[in-house]
Amino acid sequence: MSVSVSQSTRPELRDYLQLTRLHKPIGILLLLCPTWWALWLAAQGVPDLKILAIFTAGVVLMRSAGCAINDYFDRDIDGDVKRTAGRPLVQGRIPADHAIWVAALLSLISLLLVLQLNRLTIQLALVAALLAATYPLFKRFTYLPQAYLGLSFGWGIPMAFAAIQGTIPSIAWLLLLANIFWTIAYDTEYAMVDRDDDRILGLRSTAILFGEDDCRAVALLQISALTTLLLVGLHPDSGLDGLFYLFLAAAVGLSVYFQILIRNRDRQRCFKAFLRNSWWGATIFAGIALDLLSRS
Repeated sequence: MSVSVSQSTRPELRDYLQLTRLHKPIGILLLLCPTWWALWLAAQGVPDLKILAIFTAGVVLMRSAGCAINDYFDRDIDGDVKRTAGRPLVQGRIPADHAIWVAALLSLISLLLVLQLNRLTIQLALVAALLAATYPLFKRFTYLPQAYLGLSFGWGIPMAFAAIQGTIPSIAWLLLLANIFWTIAYDTEYAMVDRDDDRILGLRSTAILFGEDDCRAVALLQISALTTLLLVGLHPDSGLDGLFYLFLAAAVGLSVYFQILIRNRDRQRCFKAFLRNSWWGATIFAGIALDLLSRS
C-alpha cells in the first residue's frame, strides 16, 4: 500500500529523521559495536583518532542511507505491517524519490570520508555500499535475509583491519563470522515481532524458517557467536587475556536473559530482547578495550 504526497503537504525535518531512523539509535549501536571491536583489535588499543572518527561517522551515514533505501523498496508493503505503518513514505509525508536522493547524498558523504584511507579500504567500502543497497531485496526470495544483514553490518570489520594494518588477517574473518551469528540471532528476535504480518505478505525471514524451533535456533546462534568470540580471544594475534573472558562470560548471561524474554514469543518481549542486544555488543567491546588497555 503506497500513499502519494499531497501538493499541500511539505516534508518536515522530523519526517527525514524518521526516514533515516536517526530518532532510533539502536541500529547505529548494533552496527557500531562490531566496527569498534575490529578497530581496537586491529590497533591493539585505541585506534588513530582520525580513523576512529571516519569509521564512526561512516557507520551513522551508511546506516541512515540503508534505512532510506529499505523504506523505498518497502513502501508498498510497510502500510500492511503494524510496526511500520506510520513510516513517512507510507503516510505520504515524503515523496518516494526523496528517499533515493537522501540515500545517495549520505552515501556520497561517506565515500568522501573513506577516500582519506588506503586503497584496500576504499575497495572494501564499495562492497559495503553494494551490501547496504541490496539487503532490502533479500527478504523477497530467501528465508535468510538476517545472514545477509550480518555480512552487511559486519563488513566494517575487514575494512577496519584494512585501514589500520593494510591487510585483512585471519582474525578479522573470524570476528566477522562471530558478528554474522550474533546478527542472525538478534534479527530473528526482531523478525519474531513481524512474523504474522510477513506470512500474510509473503515475505521471508529466519523467524518463519525456524518456526516452532525459533527459540532453540536463537540459542544455537548465540552459542555459535560466543564460541567464535572465544576463538577470537584465543587467536595469537588478538592480544587478549583474562579480562576479555570475564566480559565474554557476562555476554553469556545476557544471552540467557534474551532466551527468557523470547520464550513465550510475546511481541513486546521479543522486541525488548532485540533492543537489549546493544548491551551485548557493548559488553564485548568493553572486554576488548579494557583488556587491551590493561595490557598496555
